[in-house]
Amino acid sequence: METKPLVPAAQYVRMSTEDQQYSIANQQAAIRTYAKGHGYVVASTYADEGKSGVGIKDRKELRRLLSDVMSGRAPFKAILVYDVSRWGRFQDVDGQFADESAEENDGG
Repeated sequence: METKPLVPAAQYVRMSTEDQQYSIANQQAAIRTYAKGHGYVVASTYADEGKSGVGIKDRKELRRLLSDVMSGRAPFKAILVYDVSRWGRFQDVDGQFADESAEENDGG
């Protein structure tokens, strides 16, 4: 039986306060378990500690992840996030994220 090669993935982890149940380490452990069971290998980690999920302006690692993807230099084919709330606390996830990402790329 032929084994499929593992898909390289980035993991994005975020925690806004130290009191949160889902620490960076807990998120990474859960993502590793998911990756192992679903044919991924974590090739890159982007971690924003102590950052609110309301916007992306102060989230250096999320902006770096987006830059890597948009530039074509990303060493991964997938992005794994523990929960959509780690990605951001947007009212309209697709719309808000796209708007803020475009503003960052335009220098705004």
